[in-house]
Amino acid sequence: MIIKDIKLRKIIDSRGNSTVEADISTNDGFGRAAAPAGASTGTFEAQAWPENNVDLGISNARKKLIPLLTGIPANDQKAFDDIIKNEDGTKNLQNVGGNISVALSLACAKAAADSKNIPLFEHVSKTKSYSIPAPMSNVLGGGAHAIGGTDIQEYLVTSFDNDVNTAIETNAAVHKEVAKILKEKFPNIALGKGDEGAWVAPLENVEALELVTKAVDNVHKETGVEIRTGLDVAASEFYKNGKYVYKEQTLTPEEQVDFMLGLIEEYDLHSVEDPLDQNDFQSWASLTDQTDSLIIGDDLYVTNSERLKQGIDMKSTNSILIKPNQIGTLTDTVKTVELAKNSDMATVISHRSGETTDTSIAHLGVAFESHAIKTGIMGGERIAKLNELVRISEKFL
Repeated sequence: MIIKDIKLRKIIDSRGNSTVEADISTNDGFGRAAAPAGASTGTFEAQAWPENNVDLGISNARKKLIPLLTGIPANDQKAFDDIIKNEDGTKNLQNVGGNISVALSLACAKAAADSKNIPLFEHVSKTKSYSIPAPMSNVLGGGAHAIGGTDIQEYLVTSFDNDVNTAIETNAAVHKEVAKILKEKFPNIALGKGDEGAWVAPLENVEALELVTKAVDNVHKETGVEIRTGLDVAASEFYKNGKYVYKEQTLTPEEQVDFMLGLIEEYDLHSVEDPLDQNDFQSWASLTDQTDSLIIGDDLYVTNSERLKQGIDMKSTNSILIKPNQIGTLTDTVKTVELAKNSDMATVISHRSGETTDTSIAHLGVAFESHAIKTGIMGGERIAKLNELVRISEKFL
């Protein structure tokens, strides 16, 4: 399965911005992957070529990087990814570009899987033990993903059922129920959606959580499916001069911990992602120590094993969000996942707000035995991942 040909092209993501797609062909296989892009990005994640410079990044890669990658075995993922990192020469892939790197890395894995005539999840897994992650979907939000709306970025629902189709349909039902309640509450206001297909409305933070809780209760009564509520606070986005500046209040780190604990207890939250600033490992540890709910590090870790080691040492979280484009290669993604699992941390595989129809994360969630897959419930680029999860559950498990 020697790599014979590599193509890079500029395509458009779900926000209408330019991103990168890679095709890799071997003598007996083919892989294609595309890079997503985040809006609320962590300070420490891989640096993508910006939207207006994607052409330059692709041009540079064609001249310098692709000749180095052509001719090596597609099934030697580490060697492939090491060439990318060595050619780049920086810690954050700013020369090659994290978006170019992740597209190439995932395309290589897909080409290797295709050469072996096996699905991507089977190729990636080292244990050959698989599970279907529960769908976690954004149904209401604001923050960096929307104009207007709440300070808190995402109000999430996770449905649990042995049949993944039922769980997905349940999340969709909650999304529709949220719309119904919003229309009753705001009959004369045009409602919008954010980048990930979640509803956006002029609500205060706690008011929005109450509304989603009501929608979840209504759908649960109708379906009987277990549905849990969660938040992605994206707190670093409104952390200024040592305080958390909400529209309706300003909190110290200690007060923010207490505020989060109060929401967890009152609304029986299943998960809280990025409840505190990305550099405040100690406050994270204080929160995690006082709850059994999932405290998920996203901006805190940016899928980086070195930052995760610090979090493990300080007991900052009990779970981690996994986004391959944050770290730039599949090899480093797997390294972080293995470290998390060896430390008894739950993993949640995740999309980005700017997405494509690439379905890689569905396979990675199965290969990593992730607790959940975080992807929207509306929009073709979100549904592509969930429909792939259904196919995996039918054919291979």
